Amino acid sequence: MARPAPRAALAAAVAAVVAALAFVIAQPAVSAAAAPVRIMPLGDSITGSPGCWRSLLWQRLQSSGYTNIDFVGTLPPQGCAVAHDGDNEGHGGFLATNIANQNQLPGWLSATLPDIVVMHLGTNDVWSSIAPATILTAFSKLVDQMRASNPNMKILVAKIIPMNPSSCTPCGQRVIDFNAAIPAWAGGKTTAQSPITVVDQFTGFSTATDTYDGVHPNAAGDQKMSDKWYPPLAALLSGATGSPSVSPSTSRSPSASPSVSPSASRSPSASPSPSGSPQAGKRCTATYKVGSQWNTGFGAEVSVANTGSVPITGWTVVLVFGNGQVVTQLWNGAYTQAGGTVTVKNMSYNGTIPVGGTIGFGFNANWSGVNNAPAVTCTPA
Repeated sequence: MARPAPRAALAAAVAAVVAALAFVIAQPAVSAAAAPVRIMPLGDSITGSPGCWRSLLWQRLQSSGYTNIDFVGTLPPQGCAVAHDGDNEGHGGFLATNIANQNQLPGWLSATLPDIVVMHLGTNDVWSSIAPATILTAFSKLVDQMRASNPNMKILVAKIIPMNPSSCTPCGQRVIDFNAAIPAWAGGKTTAQSPITVVDQFTGFSTATDTYDGVHPNAAGDQKMSDKWYPPLAALLSGATGSPSVSPSTSRSPSASPSVSPSASRSPSASPSPSGSPQAGKRCTATYKVGSQWNTGFGAEVSVANTGSVPITGWTVVLVFGNGQVVTQLWNGAYTQAGGTVTVKNMSYNGTIPVGGTIGFGFNANWSGVNNAPAVTCTPA
């Protein structure tokens, strides 16, 4: 018959088992990869048509080590020569007041679930002579909707860039007045959980040298906008900003420049009319959409997509209107009109479209009686 083990040996064995269990429990768990931070660029054509400041901002964030990010939006990329994550909510011709009144933002939020919103919005409201207080009431509703989607939403709101189109002499001062009201609004709306940071996109921006039409940024303007967005966005991504922040306001008078008018209000109508013309593996498709419409005018956007098997280095889009529509202003393209036929060619900066890529141009036009969609064709160079 075996002799029982001494008590000392038994105690030592128990202690060894306990120590082994403690070692296993103490080992750190292997954590899953962190989900990317989802960033929504929100605005009008300055953000989305094509809004190439987004591509520069994306590249700078990536090169600075902020690689675990995802630009989100229900709109696809609109071109730009720099590779980037082009998803966005830059809706050409849209007003902040209409977005709020028509409750459009909740659908965009639910589809994309952003953590941070980067918002340059209000240009079309200012153009339409809507009072700053009314625009900021709309901003408050949009912020409430953002926080309903994500209680921890971080929000960057721009003092918008200046504009000085020849057809809207008061617009320059209206921008100044609107921007002057933003910091106080932000100070009253910001919270520690969901801070609002005001980003001064106005100061140092010249309509003469930083836009191609007095309203929309050119390459120099895109660079300036990217440079202004980067520090506060990088601070949020690094966790350095956990409390409200409002940047100081500086007013300046915008310089004169030719006119391109953002549209005054939005109409839900949209009439896609794609077409294509193959040419040695090259093919492009143009899709037409009305973004806004009012009693005598409308704003529209045309997306030009490379649907071929090789890159294209230029494009021509022809729109044939049948109801007397007359284009008054057009951006991101060079156009001529003869009767109802509008011919639009690429600019030097947006002629090249990679396979599967898309760029866009927009325009304002007059109409009377009927505003049917035009026939649209696209021919690659």
